Amino acid sequence: MASILLIGGHGKIALLAEPLLAAAGHTVDAVIRNSDHAAEVEAAQANPVVADVENMDTATLAELVSGHDVVIWSAGAGGGNPARTYAVDRDAAIRSIDAAQAAGVSRYVMVSYFGAGPGHGVPEDTGFYHYAEAKAAADEHLRSSALDWVILGPSRLTDDSATGHVSVGPSDKSEVPRADVAAVIAAAVDTPALSRMTYEFNGGDIPVAEAVVQATR
Repeated sequence: MASILLIGGHGKIALLAEPLLAAAGHTVDAVIRNSDHAAEVEAAQANPVVADVENMDTATLAELVSGHDVVIWSAGAGGGNPARTYAVDRDAAIRSIDAAQAAGVSRYVMVSYFGAGPGHGVPEDTGFYHYAEAKAAADEHLRSSALDWVILGPSRLTDDSATGHVSVGPSDKSEVPRADVAAVIAAAVDTPALSRMTYEFNGGDIPVAEAVVQATR
């Protein structure tokens, strides 16, 4: 079983993923910025680790990730402030990738979004533009690394109940419950063949574990 460092441990998806990872036998250290969130993280069966990744340099981040088998990036600035969006979603994410390599943590799972990349097509005058630019840069940095990486690209997120199913390939749906994204994260950790791949998905009708395996073929 793996020792996992989940960065962004109090996020909506992270709090849903942590119990799934724990149920699979993994140990999850969940990085949070606010110590007031520790109890919720503990209730989700993860170990809270208070650290401000936005203001940590690569060497300090390497100390944080050292000793883990997998790093999961599920952090985000939350939008609204372009400078902070770049500081967290681009710069801190890139430093965490470099830190994982420096610390010898080979596997890295990045939670991104459907359609992320240099050709994202988001208009510059929209509020989403800075996030799209930040994620494009971080994802490309991960792809160019030597890590055993996985980039997960869910479509529009909802708070609907888990269905346990997602899509493989084109779908007529353009949304997916956060609970199903959490299940995809857990499945990705336990599917070594899903390696150096970007897996974009929507809601669908294929069981999550089966869908993740299909993505490797």
